[in-house]
Amino acid sequence: MKIAIGNDHAGPEYKKAIVEMLKAKGYEVTNYGTDSIDSVDYPDFGHPVATDVAEGSVDFGIVICGSGNGIAMTANKHHKVRAALCWMKEIAALARQHNDANIISIPARYTSIPQAVEMVETFLDTAFEGGRHQNRVDKIACC
Repeated sequence: MKIAIGNDHAGPEYKKAIVEMLKAKGYEVTNYGTDSIDSVDYPDFGHPVATDVAEGSVDFGIVICGSGNGIAMTANKHHKVRAALCWMKEIAALARQHNDANIISIPARYTSIPQAVEMVETFLDTAFEGGRHQNRVDKIACC
């Protein structure tokens, strides 16, 4: 499985832990994130992840910023992207099961690193249920 990850200055340590877990599971990871805590702009790291997901060059994306909101909003500007802001593993599971989310957005300032790793594992291990949810997902895109 191929995963793209991107983060701003709030997430280097989160990214490091997540990438270690992903590589240990044999996933191929494309890293668009910063490794510095110096202030940067989250769209610069969210757009490349969303582009990869939208174009199908990766299976899923992971984005990280302080609140998780800005980078999720950025990713969701891309056609075919459904980025879900998640703050616990149960929300990550529902984002996949009910919304067929293809990017998980993590709020680094409001979750711990172990929580973030657990959310990513749950997100990647959970399948979309389809069925009644498919009709709703089909109505998300406006163009």
